[in-house]
Amino acid sequence: MKAIVIGGGIGGACAAIALKRFGIETAVYEAVKEIKPVGAAISIWPNGVKCLNYLGMKEAIRELGGQMRYMAYKDYRQGQTMTRFSMQPLIDSVGEQPYPVARAELQSMLLDTYGRDSVQFGKRVTRVAQNADSVTAWFDDGSSATGDLLIAADGTHSTVREYVLGHTTERRYAGYVNWNGLVTIDESIAPADQWTTFVGEGKRVSLMPVSGNRFYFFFDVPLAKGLAEDRSTVRDDLQRYFTGWADPVQKLIAQIDPQTTNRVEIHDIDPFMQLVKGRVALLGDSGHSTTPDIGQGGCAAMEDAVVLANMLQNHSLGIEDALLRYQQKRAYRVKDLVLKARKRCDVTHGKEMAVTEQWYQDLRQENGERILAGMCETILGGPLE
Repeated sequence: MKAIVIGGGIGGACAAIALKRFGIETAVYEAVKEIKPVGAAISIWPNGVKCLNYLGMKEAIRELGGQMRYMAYKDYRQGQTMTRFSMQPLIDSVGEQPYPVARAELQSMLLDTYGRDSVQFGKRVTRVAQNADSVTAWFDDGSSATGDLLIAADGTHSTVREYVLGHTTERRYAGYVNWNGLVTIDESIAPADQWTTFVGEGKRVSLMPVSGNRFYFFFDVPLAKGLAEDRSTVRDDLQRYFTGWADPVQKLIAQIDPQTTNRVEIHDIDPFMQLVKGRVALLGDSGHSTTPDIGQGGCAAMEDAVVLANMLQNHSLGIEDALLRYQQKRAYRVKDLVLKARKRCDVTHGKEMAVTEQWYQDLRQENGERILAGMCETILGGPLE
């Protein structure tokens, strides 16, 4: 059996690693000549960590991950702690730690595990077609590749998605802009072992520790789409949007490097239930593009990879049947994650400001139980539980 994998990002690399571990021949085709990860870092929650463990990267992910022992929300004006609690009850409940990691380092780990030299770069898929026993992908350089199945991990702007669904899908603007990057840890801004989030005005400023004595930071601001802002105006933009916010926020803005700070308009896609067409399967963002509000986009792609490989390992009834069983196991799970993230997005970013203000009040009464219970429910829906 030979699988063609379209996309060498998190989802595609995990799928290729998983299939390779089960003895399935793979060929990975990546559109860009060099992968430059979108975003500075990613939070890998225990369901994702368990997938990486399963795929043989247990020690590697621990070396990349930051130690996130506590979680805290702070008031935006005075910086007063609204709630702070240990992450240990979550770890005890689900049996694994969360690890925030730099995206570039995660991507390198995945490519090294699979075999970087085995990935063909500069191969942008233009169309796919299949018959009773094979599937072929054509690329913009005029070349093509044929295999027994095709895994489309070609991201939120997926070309293959339209082929699978039979129609185009529109990305939905979630209503806010996210700035993100990495800075050296400064404990006058936030503790080195804590996920710290300042909230107010429907905005948030968050810091997570990653390896190498660094914070992953992000700023969220509800804004109109398409504003003419770029790296040259990052610091001025953030100072304007966060006027009057607490001193640690101002200190963080002063310390960021505009040249390495990303500005992203956040989108998702309405969930759909069809992830498979014959010998072609959607995986990762091509099948369930989500906002980052519950930190499950990358984890969901890792889950996809594990489930897909397991279904194909037991494909006695044929490849198309194995892919349909993959779809059955994943469609409701990923729909749930997309909608949970959308709901959290709206509360966090002031879609209905009265709801958001109530959330701020609730945070002041929070001891961690409710927040961690919600995280547990999401994590325990994964395939390795």
